[in-house]
Amino acid sequence: MTEQLKRTPLYYIHKKLGARLIEFGGWEMPVQYSSIIDEHLTVRSNVGIFDLSHMGEIEIRGPESLSLIQQLATNDVAKLVDGQVLYTPMCTETGGIVDDLLIYRFAADRYMLVVNASNIEKDLEWILAHNKMGAEIENLSDETALIALQGRNTLQCLQTVTDVDLTAINYYRFTVGEVAGIPTIISRTGYTGEIGFELYVEAEHGADLWNAVYEATDAISGKPVGLGARDTLRLEARLCLYGNDIDETKTPLEAGLRWTVAFDKGGFIGREALIRQDSEGVKRRLMGFRMLDRSIARSQHTIYRKDRCVGEVTSGAPAPSLKYNIGLAYLPVEISKINAKIEIEIRGKRHPAKVVRTPFYHASA
Repeated sequence: MTEQLKRTPLYYIHKKLGARLIEFGGWEMPVQYSSIIDEHLTVRSNVGIFDLSHMGEIEIRGPESLSLIQQLATNDVAKLVDGQVLYTPMCTETGGIVDDLLIYRFAADRYMLVVNASNIEKDLEWILAHNKMGAEIENLSDETALIALQGRNTLQCLQTVTDVDLTAINYYRFTVGEVAGIPTIISRTGYTGEIGFELYVEAEHGADLWNAVYEATDAISGKPVGLGARDTLRLEARLCLYGNDIDETKTPLEAGLRWTVAFDKGGFIGREALIRQDSEGVKRRLMGFRMLDRSIARSQHTIYRKDRCVGEVTSGAPAPSLKYNIGLAYLPVEISKINAKIEIEIRGKRHPAKVVRTPFYHASA
């Protein structure tokens, strides 16, 4: 028997809006409403609303919560203050990435970890297995709805449904207030390369929050956005996708995430392996490339350099903001040079591409 797909609290709203639904990480999620290109460009020029309720939320509380999280995270959680968010990988002893996540500090003894949907159970088991200090751990994923507003008009759109001064919330900061009369964690974060906010509420209020924010979005010609455009938006911004660009076979140093590794912080899992790799030098790097013809590279397409297989594509798609096709791939260090020429095999034929700087897209001020 096929395992039943999970549904977010907004499932029937997506059906009513005419979304095309697909399986993603065990969930039935909207991939698009109008078209991927239309939704992508709406976010870049205006504002889009996303259902991200499939993401996981794990709360860690108690006097030993920081000690546990410091052991799990490569980044330095101790530098957080209340109301601040931190991006970090969580690694194995060999330096491979268990997951990449956001850490929210509510108080010195209370944190929320936001993890990838497909990794909720794995991450929870990993955290519990390393909780030797007796911190209190609670999986709030099923009780939480997450709605994102992203795009250059996000702030003025969201401000119409909340009395919270959104201009006072800096990037990677959050506050707790009411949106449309609903208690909400209001976080200035996102996965698109644009200004944006992510809104966490109790699942039972998810539909009401969506309806209020959707009405404000629709009033300025914003649109609902599915996973398809979310993927092209994050790729243009060179934001890694777990399972494609990063996983337990890749390290933060190889993935270009060295800035997330606090080597001077002692005791985190994978530290020795990462110190050794940093000292010896990585053998491969995650690099961006641009196709030099109209072909589209996709994940797992093979990459060649002068008839030698040198890797495979981890992510690839059209870049609607740029009007050419792009991708990411791990390349040997000697090839990971800007403007280096490579070839990508697509349906049995090799197509020209070149290594380029990332992020591919920079939001205008």
